Amino acid sequence: MNKPPRKKNPTFGIAVFIVVAVLLVIATLFYNAITEKRDFDRQNEPAAISSDAAAAAAAATAAKPASGAAQ
Repeated sequence: MNKPPRKKNPTFGIAVFIVVAVLLVIATLFYNAITEKRDFDRQNEPAAISSDAAAAAAAATAAKPASGAAQ
C-alpha cells in the first residue's frame, strides 16, 4: 500500500545553481557596462555641448548679412 519514498536527484539542484550563478554574472556585467557608460558620458558631456554651441554660433554668424551689404 505505501509507496517507497522517491529518491531525490542532486543533479537537478546543481543545474539550477549553475544557471542562477551564470545569470548573476551576466547581470553584473550588464550593470557594470551601463554604469561605466553613464560615467563616461557624464565626463565627456561638457566638451560635446561646447563644440555644439560653437558650431551653432558659427552658423548664426555666417547667416547674418554683412553690415552695409546691398539687400
